[in-house]
Amino acid sequence: MKKSLRQSRIEQLINQYPIGTQEDLMRHLEEIGIKATQATISRDIREMQVVKAQDGNGNLRYTIFKPGNKSEEEHLHETINEVVIGLTRVQFMNVIKTLPSNGNLLAAILDDLNMPEVVGTLAGHDTIIVVSPNEKVAQQLNEEIAQNMNPDIVH
Repeated sequence: MKKSLRQSRIEQLINQYPIGTQEDLMRHLEEIGIKATQATISRDIREMQVVKAQDGNGNLRYTIFKPGNKSEEEHLHETINEVVIGLTRVQFMNVIKTLPSNGNLLAAILDDLNMPEVVGTLAGHDTIIVVSPNEKVAQQLNEEIAQNMNPDIVH
């Protein structure tokens, strides 16, 4: 099966069902006659910018990251404003605390922007570690994030 067709079906399934794991996704694909290995599914998820996010019912599910019509930088600033509840710089790294289930989403946005301030990210459920090339650049990133944080939700 062609990758483009498989990825199209993956997008349809993710939009149609509350899929939260690669195993769930593989099962749904098999139900529609598409067989794929876990490695292939993992690669598709990465290429398609699929991230886990909380749905309206509070459940974690896959969603496809699409910034829409906003610039990527505007999307980053809005997301920081909506989900970041804490920020600490430790030398050349920033530790960002988010509302539950938003760590991966914010890290995906940071990764996709290819910012020179971000060498890499490590994300969990509600915490992200952002590695910068040096302390000065980490401080600049810290200031940018702090400017966009919502003081009403900061803990």
